[in-house]
Amino acid sequence: MDDVRLSAGVIEYDDTGGDGPVVVLLHGVAMNGSLWDEVVARLGDGVRCIVPTLPLGGHRRPMEAGADLSVLGVARLVAEFLEALRLEDVTLVMNDWGGAQALVADGRADRIGRLVITSCEAFDNYPPGLPGRNLAAFARLPGGIRAAFSLLRLKPARRLPMTWGRMSKRPVPHATMDDWFRPLLTSAAIRRDLRAYVLGVPEKAELLRWAEQLRTFDRPALVVWATEDRVMPLDHGRRLAGILPQGRLVEVADSYTLIPQDRPDALVEHLRAFLAETG
Repeated sequence: MDDVRLSAGVIEYDDTGGDGPVVVLLHGVAMNGSLWDEVVARLGDGVRCIVPTLPLGGHRRPMEAGADLSVLGVARLVAEFLEALRLEDVTLVMNDWGGAQALVADGRADRIGRLVITSCEAFDNYPPGLPGRNLAAFARLPGGIRAAFSLLRLKPARRLPMTWGRMSKRPVPHATMDDWFRPLLTSAAIRRDLRAYVLGVPEKAELLRWAEQLRTFDRPALVVWATEDRVMPLDHGRRLAGILPQGRLVEVADSYTLIPQDRPDALVEHLRAFLAETG
């Protein structure tokens, strides 16, 4: 992996290289860039895919003590990452993590030429659904993050509704989840980083203000939502597509939140069509 030093610390990332359109793919909490492996492989050589590992618990290198890792702080790190790599006219794709509304509301979307929002946090659904509320409850307790992820050493626990059972319709391979969870199980500093994010959610009024600011994003936007998602309501996808001035919605069947895991084939088809139409 490559890496780049930002104000909060070192961010690792994969970069396929090439001269094609730049697509930056962002993952959610307690994951890393491998969420996108199937999508990157299927997009092929015609697209330059850049996949950073955000400081959301699946990262291997802790951030600086005291770094702002709130929802807004991580959104600002994404903007800083695009600037550090001198990326322009980026197609920014996100799943699970809903930082688009914070990026736009904070006036940091100038390097984004196209936006693709796939089943993710939106409006005031932070932390999202039953799994998010469960994690937030643990984060408020001393040693709670460690306890929560120690439970996930037990493979049957990974498919419970309050953990990962509602995140993907098809179980994520255990080897992949082991890789996602290892930093949280082995590093107190990584647990500190995740706790800062989980507890760094603003008030509902601020979240809804951010969502309204998406009306100012006057560039092409694609909203891809899983019809069976029980963590990120389908109605949120439809509302987002209506708020974005150039927003368009496509619905993906036979998937929960993690569309890159459940239906990479469908997601790649929609991404290719979107890039062809707007490139």
